Amino acid sequence: MQQLLLGDEAIAQGAIDAGISGVYAYPGTPSTEIMEFVQKSPEAEKEGIHCKWSTNEKTALEAALGMSYAGKRSIVCMKHVGLNVAADPFMNAAVTGINGGLIVISADDPSMHSSQNEQDSRFFGKFALLPILEPSSQQEAYDMVHYGLDYSEKYKVPVLMRITTRLAHSRTGIQRKALRKQNDLKLPGDLKQFILLPANARVKYKNLLSIFPKFESDALQSGFNALIPGSDHSLGIIATGLAYNYVTENKAIVGKFPILKITQYPFSKELIDKITSICKTIIIFEEGYPFVEEQMKGLVNHDFVIKGRLTGDVPRDGELTPSIVAKSLSLNIPAITPVPDVVVNRPPALCKGCSHIDTYNALIEALKPYGQGHVFSDIGCYTLGALPPYNAINSCVDMGASVTMAKGAADAGLSPSIAVIGDSTFTHSGMTGLLDAVLENSPVTIIISDNETTGMTGGQPSSATGKLEKICLGLGVAPEHLKVIIPLKKNHEENVRIMTEEINHKGVSVIISQRECIQTAARRNRSK
Repeated sequence: MQQLLLGDEAIAQGAIDAGISGVYAYPGTPSTEIMEFVQKSPEAEKEGIHCKWSTNEKTALEAALGMSYAGKRSIVCMKHVGLNVAADPFMNAAVTGINGGLIVISADDPSMHSSQNEQDSRFFGKFALLPILEPSSQQEAYDMVHYGLDYSEKYKVPVLMRITTRLAHSRTGIQRKALRKQNDLKLPGDLKQFILLPANARVKYKNLLSIFPKFESDALQSGFNALIPGSDHSLGIIATGLAYNYVTENKAIVGKFPILKITQYPFSKELIDKITSICKTIIIFEEGYPFVEEQMKGLVNHDFVIKGRLTGDVPRDGELTPSIVAKSLSLNIPAITPVPDVVVNRPPALCKGCSHIDTYNALIEALKPYGQGHVFSDIGCYTLGALPPYNAINSCVDMGASVTMAKGAADAGLSPSIAVIGDSTFTHSGMTGLLDAVLENSPVTIIISDNETTGMTGGQPSSATGKLEKICLGLGVAPEHLKVIIPLKKNHEENVRIMTEEINHKGVSVIISQRECIQTAARRNRSK
């Protein structure tokens, strides 16, 4: 059976067909569609696959580890910066090992289309001493889910799958496999396996070190890594993951130069010897950081010439394209039609009628006596408040950092100190920062811009909906300094008054600015 699927959807369908019992995730472009596909899948519903959004990536991975403990297969999906949030259970799960198969899927975003950085998740896999899969196509992504879950159960370790934006969001036909029966419930053979007390952890870590060479030898033999022969040995090409597609799209290369395709890690010197034994000059194409290039420096002698991102032969930042590959190899590049002057650049903007607009307009007026530089913001649609005409915020670092940065700035003496955070981001990682502020009664004002959804990634459910007031009171916010406002033009003067009062309060105050996302509301009304 063949289906036309996005890369994300191919992974999701592969997981369903490979017998998973659960998928755990927090929305994050470019990984979001994996969970959404499972949620909409009649097959997943029929098989009873758990597919609810988690509060953040850390809780998602820990829940998946719990499912693995019970012997069932699962996948965890996040974007690359989400792996930072999940780093604690990720690193430790490598030591505990698994029971039921477990794949952690991290979707990297070269060129930062919708991210704060373009970090490369392969380094996390190397750091944790875990096997890494990096598909070069949607079909390979589908196949690797099956392989990865089998591999996970063979060696009793999690497997990291690293994809990038273009693979996640491009579409092709996928040849499916037969549906595999889900695992039976089965506890670990050693009920102390997941107890990382030092005496047990030392034993488990030695075991991980002992099986690591098997990961290298398997990567050599699995078939995912392959040497494609070429007639001209003056140059050898190493291409990893999706970069292999960019290389082979340049038809003049295929068959001319030897190409070593790497899509399974860790790679060994034996794998590299396949190409360095015939080519003395190597150029490396890889999406993200110079992961292979850096390791190559220690695997070959000084007689070899190694080119890539570190040498400037391939751009150091940004995503690859077939044209960049061609330019790096001094091939003729087809002329690109310039964009006509009549086409005007359209920077992102808040939707017309967005509740964040009225929230910012009230905040801007309330802060007029103090000037600019007092507002710490967070990750969400409301980050667009940094752009004209608002120019209303002064930071966007990571999920939850608005609250803690506002507290730190207040500790330094900045007054007033304001945080703007969304409802989903608040429950993701803002609550602990608010607790810190409450414990010290810091002079900060936290504005939770509550649009009752996870808006930036397409309107997924927010864990905060209907709970924000109780959460804030439970964390210790004084009831008299917990205010709820409705961000509408007709309420502007009242909202400015409330913000002014709370900004002047010399302690913790929280303002919940509450109105449904205009896009979510429109979709809800259309579905009636």
